[in-house]
Amino acid sequence: MEKIIRVEGMTCNHCKMAVEGALKKLSGVINAVVSLENKNVTVTFDEEKVTFEQMKEAIEDQGYDVVD
Repeated sequence: MEKIIRVEGMTCNHCKMAVEGALKKLSGVINAVVSLENKNVTVTFDEEKVTFEQMKEAIEDQGYDVVD
């Protein structure tokens, strides 16, 4: 499954790497690609192994805000 998550606060390549890295560490996340321009991250994941709440928490733990 693929989901686009809006994220506020990402401004640079470090932000991109932090969010992608945090998401890719989650079991069930197959890929995560940040678009700084669009202020979002596209996550490909197995919905039976990871929840939106877990992905949201991983992003917020990096210091960014998820916009529902």
